[in-house]
Amino acid sequence: MRLKFRTLRKNKNFKYLVALGLILILLGIPSYMWTKSNVTTLAGRYNSPMSPVIMIPGSSATANRFDDLVKTINRQYGEHHSLLKMTVHKNDKITYTGSIRPNDTRPFIVVGFENNKDGYSNIKQQAAWFNIAFNKLKDRYRFNNFNAFGHSNGGLIWTYFLEHYFDDSTITVNQMLTVGTPYNFEEKSTSNRTQMLNDLVKDRNKIPEDLTYYSIAGTQLYTDDGIVPIGSVDAGKYIYEGHIKRYTLITLTGTKAQHSDMIANNQFIDIFHQYIVGNGINGMGQNPPNKKVPKVNK
Repeated sequence: MRLKFRTLRKNKNFKYLVALGLILILLGIPSYMWTKSNVTTLAGRYNSPMSPVIMIPGSSATANRFDDLVKTINRQYGEHHSLLKMTVHKNDKITYTGSIRPNDTRPFIVVGFENNKDGYSNIKQQAAWFNIAFNKLKDRYRFNNFNAFGHSNGGLIWTYFLEHYFDDSTITVNQMLTVGTPYNFEEKSTSNRTQMLNDLVKDRNKIPEDLTYYSIAGTQLYTDDGIVPIGSVDAGKYIYEGHIKRYTLITLTGTKAQHSDMIANNQFIDIFHQYIVGNGINGMGQNPPNKKVPKVNK
């Protein structure tokens, strides 16, 4: 009887060991699959040749805002950049128009919003919606770097996004360009700081330090671009200057220096192509014959 008892106990212990082994295997498979998938994604991102230009329009504008700009760049410089347009809806769903051509390493991607209204609370919500779109893009295309462009409040959305959502160490934002971005809304002097400006200054340490940023202000009326005061655009220096690698304020004058017209201004197009499409270097960003890049104020 004693021998039989020992045999039963050994069999029972063996069953426990088998069960424990199966549990460990079942727990290990998801972990292995996640690790394998994560490593594959990182490897794909590391090797990705794509470096898109991601663009955010201002208030009341749709994802179609930059259609003419993209056409002008392609025609004027003899290039063939794809255009993908995304609209994030109030229910967080995204609709798409256009596509990215295979092997296009510098496509234009525009992210607009169904709720494109003005106001600080909306800007914060739009930054959250933009984060949804950005995560979709990085998962789909696995790019490891990009350039950013924002018109008007689009620059505010970029800033809030960089401070509160952009924490991906595997992706680099190289260059950013904004036009007519009102960092202090309609205030002409920073002696009257808005709550938004105070908040953006407070969280500036979260912005990537290796960023190069060009901020353009229009001077149609010498004090503003018809809508945004120069002082409000210049208030961006309190957020970026001294923290990032390079901050440059550029002023546009003459024809088409009005807030809504600046993206059709020839000086702006030169700047956009050189510093955003071409990263400020020769090659893709090289100017066509008889073109001059305007001087910038540093």
